[in-house]
Order: sequence, then structure tokens, then C-alpha cells
Amino acid sequence: MKIEVIGPGCPRCKKTEMRVNQALEELDGSIDSTVSKVEKQMEIIDRGVMHTPAVSVDGEIVTEGEIPKVEDLVEIFQTA
Repeated sequence: MKIEVIGPGCPRCKKTEMRVNQALEELDGSIDSTVSKVEKQMEIIDRGVMHTPAVSVDGEIVTEGEIPKVEDLVEIFQTA
């Protein structure tokens, strides 16, 4: 699974990245994943993101414009 944290690197984006990593830790490695950041404005626009921070799983935006809760991310990652 390819997870992207999309945003310009603001504090909200950093908190979102932290929560993504916490959610993956809660899953105890049961999901094979890579996490990357998308911070360049044109790349953010190319992905169709209008409000940051956003999280993408395998190219599909799963959260946008808010800092997601860890438990919501766990559920998203389990069902993806």
C-alpha cells in the first residue's frame, strides 16, 4: 500500500504525518506500506487536492482538509 501525506509541510501536515505513522504502528506491521510526503504545490494540484492536509492511499484521496484521527486512519488502512 502506498500512503501519501499531501500538504506544503505546515504544522497541520506534520501532525497528519505523525498520525499516519501512529496508525501504522497500531497495526503492528500487518500492512505492507510505504509512506511519502507530497509537498510541492504543482504535485498537490496534480493530485486534485483543494484543501490540505490530505492523505492518499494507492492514489485515492481518503481524507482532505482536516487532521484525521488515528482510529479513523487505522480503519481506512485496514479496509484499503
